[in-house]
Amino acid sequence: MKRNRKELWAACMVGIMAFTLAACGSKMNTGENLVSNNDQDKKIINLFGPMEKSKPNVSNIARTAFDITVEMAEEELGLTVRYRTYTAEDYQEKTYDDVTLDRVRNHLDDLYLLNPDTIQILGLEDRLLDLSVLDSAENLRDVVKTANTVNGKLVAIPQEVVAHGLFLNKDMFDKYHLEIPDTPEEFMECCRVFKENGIETPVGANRWWLENFVFAQAYAELYNGGNTDALIEALNQGEARYSDYMRPGFEYLRELIDKGYIDAETAYTYEAIEGEGSDFLAQKTPIVMAYWGAANSDIAYGKTDFNLQVIGFPSKMGAMPVVSMTGYAVCTEAEHLDDTLDVLDIILSDKALQLYAETNKVISPSKNVEVECIDALKPLNDKINDNIYVLGSNAGMNVEQWGNTCLIVRDLLKGATVDECMAAFDKLQEEAFNKGETQ
Repeated sequence: MKRNRKELWAACMVGIMAFTLAACGSKMNTGENLVSNNDQDKKIINLFGPMEKSKPNVSNIARTAFDITVEMAEEELGLTVRYRTYTAEDYQEKTYDDVTLDRVRNHLDDLYLLNPDTIQILGLEDRLLDLSVLDSAENLRDVVKTANTVNGKLVAIPQEVVAHGLFLNKDMFDKYHLEIPDTPEEFMECCRVFKENGIETPVGANRWWLENFVFAQAYAELYNGGNTDALIEALNQGEARYSDYMRPGFEYLRELIDKGYIDAETAYTYEAIEGEGSDFLAQKTPIVMAYWGAANSDIAYGKTDFNLQVIGFPSKMGAMPVVSMTGYAVCTEAEHLDDTLDVLDIILSDKALQLYAETNKVISPSKNVEVECIDALKPLNDKINDNIYVLGSNAGMNVEQWGNTCLIVRDLLKGATVDECMAAFDKLQEEAFNKGETQ
């Protein structure tokens, strides 16, 4: 499972730039820096990320927005942020996660963009600085703090919050006089009506994002019932079982598959958006799942010939956005520690985040920054603004969530029973608890 998890981060979190290159190959020497500092007379901090700085006249909105915030810091502080990139060298078969783990452990850079599982690992190893010391940390949404806090330390902060939801063809719902569903029962009824009216597969699915159905049902009360910290601690101490939380969601997916509402065999072969997207755009499938940015992107679902609406995943507490995020983190033994913190405070300031959010049309990690979103995203946006959400990645849980759940859902698609899937969660929890006992 560990090996398989390495291949899935890119596709699991397509909306975030850190994941777009997570499975590319290349050669790494962990004992030395791969970029030399030629300008010894300049103050330099080293940033390691998945992509190089945007080149002039090249269209790359996400990178351009980030680069502009970095330039704000460079100008104000009189220093240079040097990009050291995953794509710049030959890392053989190492994934982005492998490389960042090696580089942080060997103190090769100052600032890193990290995936959720790496944030958790390095946070538990006390290799990441507590970023609550930043002035900008005071403005963060609760969801950011919850997702990236390990052992009481805020070890990473993103420039955007990525929300996953259900993308609906509202015209098809109206055609069959269906209300937008909130609960699992309402969603199942919509699927029944579509199926009975000749829609062969009501839910277009791929092998990466079905876990969002599970997260919404598993953790709706955990994150929205006012007792989150205590419930997570019970899981980490082995007093509660992840499998008990996960079982209803897996049983629900099994029912959707058994009734023909999801084509498991096809879903297992589909990549995110590339597989099911064409049928959704052609109005053959009324429901798919994707991340926030897909509604803004012309190469995804930004241009449809129908009324698009994006909602959360069904749960007994209503439609739930499933939130995941990467984060910028600072090595505790960073060579240029003070300068790195100054840079991070600027690029995470409300001024910089406002610019970033307006450029990329994303949800900001700052509670003070709001960007007008398209009408299709307003149901999802309203939930996030009201602090109604479920986390798909949480560094404070001792069992990594997103990657492990994705892989176990894929086992379900291949024919594993719900009991077999729950046994896999029990094994992961036992391993995590035993590891904690030995540390």
